Amino acid sequence: MPYNCRHCGGTYCADHRLPENHDCSGLQNWNDPQGVFDSGFDDNVNSGGSTSRASSLMDKLPIDTGPGGPLAYFRGNATYTFLALMWLTFIAQFLVSMVFGSEIARTLFVLRPYYPQYVWTWVTSIFAHGGLYHIAGNSIVLFFFGPLVERYVGSRKFAILFLVSGVLAGLGQIAIQILQTSVVTPLTPGVVGASGAALAILGVLTVLNPGLKVYLYFILPVPIWLLTAGYAVISITFLSGAVGGSGGIAHMAHLVGLVIGLAYGQYVKQNRNVSAPNQLQFGGGGPGGPGGPGGPGGPGRGRF
Repeated sequence: MPYNCRHCGGTYCADHRLPENHDCSGLQNWNDPQGVFDSGFDDNVNSGGSTSRASSLMDKLPIDTGPGGPLAYFRGNATYTFLALMWLTFIAQFLVSMVFGSEIARTLFVLRPYYPQYVWTWVTSIFAHGGLYHIAGNSIVLFFFGPLVERYVGSRKFAILFLVSGVLAGLGQIAIQILQTSVVTPLTPGVVGASGAALAILGVLTVLNPGLKVYLYFILPVPIWLLTAGYAVISITFLSGAVGGSGGIAHMAHLVGLVIGLAYGQYVKQNRNVSAPNQLQFGGGGPGGPGGPGGPGGPGRGRF
C-alpha cells in the first residue's frame, strides 16, 4: 500500500515511507537535533498512486505548518482554507472600501465586463462577496458539501476544481452580460461570489450519489439530484431575463459551475471506485435554503 510523505509530498512503499528512509527534501529544512521525525506519511492514498502536493506547498511558507503550528489545521484541508480566504477577503473588501473608496475596492475584487483584462479579479471575485447574507450562504454550502468532495478527489484536485469552476463561472457570467448589453460601460454591474464553485461541488456529489439525502433546516429530506435539477431549471428559466440574471443573480455563473461539477463528477465516477454517504444534514443557505431561488448567492446584484 503506498504512503504519502507529508514533508515532500512523494509516494513511497512501506519500507521507505518515513522521511529518513527516502530522499526527502524536508530533511534539509528540518530543525531537530535528535533527528526524530513524526510518522511523516498519510495512509489516505489510493492504489493508483496519485499524490497531493498541498502539504509540500504549505511547508514552503515561512510559518510553522507542522503539527501544533498555527496553520496545522489547514494542512491537506482545502475546504476550510478556502472558507478562511473568503472571510478574509470579505473583511479586506470592507477595509479597502473604507480607506481607499468603493472604486478601488471594485477594481481589486469585482470581475466586471468592462474590465475583463483585470485578470486578478478572475480569482479575487471568487472570494469576494456582496454582503453578509451572501457570504454566509456560500459558506454553509462549502462547509457541508466541500469536505465530502475533497475526501473523494484529494485536496489538490479539490482546490483545482474550486478555482477553475469559480473562474470559468465568473467569465461565463460577464460573457453573457456583454452579449445581452448593447453598450458595456464601467458602471455595468460586475460579479462576485463563490456560488459557481459551490455549484460545481454540488454537481460532483450529484453524480457520485444522486440519492444523497440533504436535510434542509434539519427537517425536510430532499435527494440531492432534485436540488441540482431545481438549480438547473431556475438558471435556465431566468437566464434570458435582465442582465446579470433575474433579481441581479448571476444565473449563468450558477449554470457554468453546475455543468463543470457534473462533468467532473462523471469523470471521477468512471475512473475511481468511490462511495458517498446516504444522507447529510444541511441547515440551509444552499439550494433551497436562505438563499431562496437565488441559491447560495442569495439575492443581490451580480452575486453568484
